[in-house]
Amino acid sequence: MEDILRQLSTVLRGMWLYRWWGLVVAWIVGPIAGAAIYMLPDRYESSARVYVDTQSILKPLMSGLAVQPNVDQQISILSRTLISRPNVEKLIRMADLDLTVKNKEQREALIANVTKSLEIRDSGRENNIFTLVYKDTDPERARRVVQSLVSIFVESGLGDKRKDSDTARKFIEDQIKVYEQKLEEAESRLKEFKLRNLSTMGGGGQDYFGKMGEATAQLSQARLALREAENSRDALKRQMAGEDPILLPEPSNSAAVASVSIPELDGRIDAQKKQLDALLQKYTEQHPDVKGTRKVIEQLESQKAQEIQARRKAAPTAQASSVNNNPVYQQMKMSLAEAEANVASLKARVAEYESRVQALTASSRMLPELETELTQLNRDYNINKQNYDALITRRESAAMAVEMGATSGVADFRLIDPPTVPNKPTAPNRVLLMPLAGVAALAVGAVVSFLISQIRPTFADTVSLRDLTGLPVLGAVSMIVDPERIRKQRRDKLALLAAVVGLVMLFVAMTVWLVLSRMGK
Repeated sequence: MEDILRQLSTVLRGMWLYRWWGLVVAWIVGPIAGAAIYMLPDRYESSARVYVDTQSILKPLMSGLAVQPNVDQQISILSRTLISRPNVEKLIRMADLDLTVKNKEQREALIANVTKSLEIRDSGRENNIFTLVYKDTDPERARRVVQSLVSIFVESGLGDKRKDSDTARKFIEDQIKVYEQKLEEAESRLKEFKLRNLSTMGGGGQDYFGKMGEATAQLSQARLALREAENSRDALKRQMAGEDPILLPEPSNSAAVASVSIPELDGRIDAQKKQLDALLQKYTEQHPDVKGTRKVIEQLESQKAQEIQARRKAAPTAQASSVNNNPVYQQMKMSLAEAEANVASLKARVAEYESRVQALTASSRMLPELETELTQLNRDYNINKQNYDALITRRESAAMAVEMGATSGVADFRLIDPPTVPNKPTAPNRVLLMPLAGVAALAVGAVVSFLISQIRPTFADTVSLRDLTGLPVLGAVSMIVDPERIRKQRRDKLALLAAVVGLVMLFVAMTVWLVLSRMGK
């Protein structure tokens, strides 16, 4: 700390030796700075306040139906980007600022000057209130610039909104056309696939398995019917080959009655027995349907016994005639022929159903691949359909939003304070600049004294001399100050003080005069 104080004392002593040089510079710089401040041209500030109302009564009503843009964010961005080169050039044309521009350099300088002088202030707590400010040496010109800036601010908000809406609608329309083409192509591929594999898949994989099950069931039924017809035919053949068609058994013998075949009654009895078996699988013996079926079977068997008895009674009278002329035998032959025809028909049906089942079984190998391709086609079609429907919905929503903005306005620009011609200048603040100029003049004088002391250094004591030269100092000779020298030093200090005070009073007087002049205006 002692070294710092010693160095500071050395610097101050050096500056004191060249104090008059610094004072002269201060007296030169001070009046020049004061005159420059006084000669600065007055700048007038014109301003206007604009309120942007972003709350519309239609916004809650149209929520979910129309596109709701973030108007607050748009206005905030607009306020930050309003002072751009295109807008400044448009502002210069609107306010007739380029009437005196002769060349490109002057125009660039004008654009830079206007850009620097324009200002948009946010009101802070009032989020949607903006103050547009412009400073110029001509008050009327400042008002024109602010008025033009207000117009550009409003037009930019509305124009950008319309431009964004038009761009969005055009983009959506283009995308709709693209997806229309994709949807048509997907529909064509799906139609061609279905037509190409209609015989294999029908309406899809589920329909194929249904057809396969139906064909198998029909084949099983046809085979069962074929076995029944073959059994009935074989019974007729055995009866015609091994039994006398004239000698019929006694109806009292149930086994003998059962051995005699009467095709009409036997077929009905077999059908009723099958129905009885099916009913017994679901119901008990006490069920009405079971009892009714058994009663029908008993009636048919009784009718068969009566038919056999009638034929037996007619047998003695028929023995005299030839066997070939026996009506019963002839009837049995006709029944056999019908049975043969029925068997042939059922065989053809079984062969047809077998071919269908074989064809379906052969095509089942291709079914997984076809189902995979169909799934892919359906997925592509559904995706394109969903995107197409979403774009149609967005287009309608955008159209409603544009109509809503055109009829009611999403943002309403209201001019609170219109720009006026300022009466008093707002800059420069000469009352503040003048004292600062005095302080700056004294500071410049001190700096000059310091620089000269560093250029022409002196040694104030033996310590600084020894530190600088590195040589031992044997001693120092003290100066004896006489009274005359003391009086001279005193006069010198008083003159210095008077010069400093005079400079200060000069700036004080100039400041007071500026204050009085402002009050007079």
